[in-house]
Amino acid sequence: MADFGIRFFLCNIFICIIIGFLIIVKRVFKNYLTSRMQFNLWFLLLGILAVPFVPFRPASFTQVLALFGAWKNAASSNRGTITESFLDPKASGAANQMNDFALSVSRKTPSIIGLIFCGIWLVGILAMILSVIKSVSRLNAMKKSALPLQNNTVRILYHNCLKEMRIKRKIPVYSTAFLKSPVIVGLFNPRIYLPIHLISDFNAADMRYILLHELQHYRHKDALAGFFMNFFGILYWCNPCVWYALKEMRSDREVACDTSVLKLLDESDYENYGNTLINFAEKVSLTPFPLAFVSENNAAGISGSMKQLQQRIANISSYKKPSIVRKLKGLTAFATISIILSGLAPMLSTYAAEQNRYQWNIPSGKVSTIDLSAWFNGYKGSFVLYDLNGDTWKVYDMEQATLRTAPNSTYKIYDALFGLEEGVITPDDSFMAWDGTDYPFEAWNGNQDLLSAMQSSVNWYFEEIDKQASPSAIQDYIRKIGYGNEIVNANVSAYWMQGALKISPVEQVELLTALYNNQFDFAPENINAIKNSICLFPPENFSSEGINFYGKTGTGCVDGQDVNGWFVGYIEAAGNTYFFATNIQAAENATGSKASEISLSLLSHLGIWKQ
Repeated sequence: MADFGIRFFLCNIFICIIIGFLIIVKRVFKNYLTSRMQFNLWFLLLGILAVPFVPFRPASFTQVLALFGAWKNAASSNRGTITESFLDPKASGAANQMNDFALSVSRKTPSIIGLIFCGIWLVGILAMILSVIKSVSRLNAMKKSALPLQNNTVRILYHNCLKEMRIKRKIPVYSTAFLKSPVIVGLFNPRIYLPIHLISDFNAADMRYILLHELQHYRHKDALAGFFMNFFGILYWCNPCVWYALKEMRSDREVACDTSVLKLLDESDYENYGNTLINFAEKVSLTPFPLAFVSENNAAGISGSMKQLQQRIANISSYKKPSIVRKLKGLTAFATISIILSGLAPMLSTYAAEQNRYQWNIPSGKVSTIDLSAWFNGYKGSFVLYDLNGDTWKVYDMEQATLRTAPNSTYKIYDALFGLEEGVITPDDSFMAWDGTDYPFEAWNGNQDLLSAMQSSVNWYFEEIDKQASPSAIQDYIRKIGYGNEIVNANVSAYWMQGALKISPVEQVELLTALYNNQFDFAPENINAIKNSICLFPPENFSSEGINFYGKTGTGCVDGQDVNGWFVGYIEAAGNTYFFATNIQAAENATGSKASEISLSLLSHLGIWKQ
C-alpha cells in the first residue's frame, strides 16, 4: 500500500503532462476535428485515468518508475544490520566455499511517506463520497416532488421530437419547481425534468430546441460519460489538472450536443437556437461538481456556466456542416492522437510496477509443473529447471516463478560481464585496489579481483565497475540482454539490492542459458571469465569426471531481516546441461545459503546432482 501511494503520486504528475499534451493537440487540430471528435478524445483520457488501477505490463518509458526506486533506496548505503552466511561444504560435498554476504537496506522512511500519501488520498475520497451521497439525496428529493408532464401542447411537441430523432423509447417527462434548467437524468431509466417556469412561459421554438438538446444527450449516452467523469473526479480529487480536464470535457459534451442539434435544424434556425441559450444565461447557473446532482443518475442539460455558454454560442455562430475532406482530416488526426496516448498509457500502471510479472510465452508442451512444496517448508518461493538437450522445463509454483523480485547479488554475474565488455576489467587483469574503507565483512577489506569479488560477493567491487562504466552504459547493457524489468535507478550503488531492478526465476534461467550459449554476442573470452568466476565445484572435486557446477547466491536484507534468497546456476554433467533458479521469500531467514541448500537437495532428488 505504501508503494502504491508513492507510485500513484508519480502517476499523477505524468497524467498532468498527458492532459497538457491533449489540450495542446486539441487546439492545434481544432479546425480539423469535429466537435464530436473533440469530445470523444476525452474518453482516451478516461481510459488513461483507469490505467493506474488495472494490470498493464509497461511496454516503454520504464525509467519513470526508476524515480521511485531511487527514492526507496536512498538509505540503502547505511550499514546497520548485516548478513553473513556460507554454503556448507559438508552439506554440498564440495571443496570450494561460496560466501553469501548481504548488507541491509532500509525502507522505513519511504513506507511512512507512502502510507501518508495513501491516507490523505483515502480521506479525500471518503469526503467526496459523502458529498456525492448528499447530492444524490437532493436528486431523489427532487424526483419525488416532480410530477408527470400535464401540458398537452408540450407533450405533443415532445412526441414530435422523438419521431424527428427516430427514438422509439418513450422517455418520461416530468415538471418540477426545484430546477432552473431542463435536464435529463438516469443511466438506466432516463427521465427528462422541465422547470415549471419553462412550461408556463411556453415558447414552441424554444421548447423544441430544448427537447432536441436533451434527447441528443440520451442518444449519445452522455449519462454514462457523466458517470465516469464523476467517478474519476472522486478518485483524482487531489489532482487539479484532472478536475480542469473533466470540466473541459463537460463543456465539450455540451458543444457536441449543440452541434448534433444543429444538424437537425435548417441553417436559418441556427441563430434562434443560439438565442435560446442566451435567454437561459440570465436565468440559470450550473453548480459545479460535486454539489451538482451526480451518481449513476448524472444530469445533463442545456444550461451551463457563462464561459461555457460563450463557447457554445461561438460554436453555433461559426458552425458549418463539415465537408468530406474535413472529416477525413479529422479522422486522421483523431487516430494519430489516439495512438500516441495509447502508447503512453502502460507507463502509468502502478499494478504492473508493483507486481512486475514476467509474461512468459512458451508452448505448454515444453513445461511441466512439479510439486516440491515439501522442500519449501515455511517459505514462499519457486524452483525452475531447464534441460538444455531436451528443451524442457520443470517448474514449481508457476505464480512465483514468473513474479519478479530483486535479484540481489545474483545480478553481479551480469554486472561483471558488463564491466568486461566496457573494458573496466579484463579477463587477464581484473584487479581493483581496496580504498581503505572499513566494511563489516573481513573478506571485503582488501584488494580484489573478479574471482575473489564474486566468491565473497564484494559490493564495492561491482559498484566501482558501475561507476567506471557509467550508469547509462549499464542501462544500455541491461536492455540489450533483457534483464528483468530493465529498470536502473539513479542510486548506482544499490539498484540490485531490493530496489527498482527486478527479475523472475524463469528469467534468471533464460538469461543463464543465453549466457552459456553467448546469445548476447559478447566477447567469448569475457563469457568464459564469468563462467570461471562462478564455478563452485570443478571436476577435480568428484570421482566422476566431466561434472561442473556453476552458481551464485543472493540475499535481500531489509531493515535487518533476510526476506529474499536466491540461488541460480547450471550443471554440466553426462553430456547435458541443466539450468536452475531457486527463490525463497519470508519475513526472516530467507537467505541465499538457505536457497542453495534447497536447490542442492532438489537437484539430488531429481537425479541431477549427487550430494
